[in-house]
Amino acid sequence: MGKISTYCSFVRFSHSVFALPFALTGALLAWQTSPFSWWQVGWIVVCMVAARSAAMGFNRLVDARFDALNPRTAMRELPRGVMSRREATIFVIVSSAAFVLAAGRLNPLCLALSPVALAVVFWYSLAKRYTSYTQLFLGLAMAVAPIGGWIAAGGRAGAEPWLLGGAIGLWVGGFDVLYACQDVEFDRAHGLRSIPARFGIGPAIRVSRVMHVAAVLAMMALWRAGNLPALYLAGVLIVAVLLAYEQSLVSEGDLSQVRKAFDLNGYVGIVYFGATALSLVIG
Repeated sequence: MGKISTYCSFVRFSHSVFALPFALTGALLAWQTSPFSWWQVGWIVVCMVAARSAAMGFNRLVDARFDALNPRTAMRELPRGVMSRREATIFVIVSSAAFVLAAGRLNPLCLALSPVALAVVFWYSLAKRYTSYTQLFLGLAMAVAPIGGWIAAGGRAGAEPWLLGGAIGLWVGGFDVLYACQDVEFDRAHGLRSIPARFGIGPAIRVSRVMHVAAVLAMMALWRAGNLPALYLAGVLIVAVLLAYEQSLVSEGDLSQVRKAFDLNGYVGIVYFGATALSLVIG
């Protein structure tokens, strides 16, 4: 049990709630015109957990040297030696293989796109070495989730997965900008790039707020594009309130509540998926 706990902590397993509800929402929208089956649900969940675990494990591997130098991250599993690099590498390989296998169980298109999806989610971990717009690449990596859910459920051409992907990408990129504000001085000192490191904390927070407003607008646009029931908008309103509260916790002069703001995001995907599912059932 101790080793399992270490692996779960290594990839922050509990944070799967960020992307999984949006992947299921993408599938839920596709199922309005495609046959539903529980085995699809199961394999979508496996895909999401495996892909996220592989991406997070890869992130921890390539960032281990920097994590050891940063007081905020020095107690992660690799820097403090409770997990070896060999164990982490095997974990990433097994998680990646599980993702490809699960994608193949869904349909041929998912299998064909699975290496592309892995390349996108792995790239985020390297982006901070090459571009200041690292947080946008995390948003792109997370936007893959609902689009993948749509394809996995047999969705056809339509605006819905792109609007949903845009919404989650803007949401995740927005809160990652806030999170990166904690490491501005460290990043600048070690040649790592981010929106806060390039533009400063104040402008970065404003960028985050614009991204969150745009995320809510994309969710509202999805209501029109998908001809969803009015109850769906109640979920969007709750998400907007959560994001507004999250933004209120962080300011240029006070970053002490960044962690609390970050944890609020665990509720966003759950609320959004629940409201979407309920609106479709009742509607």
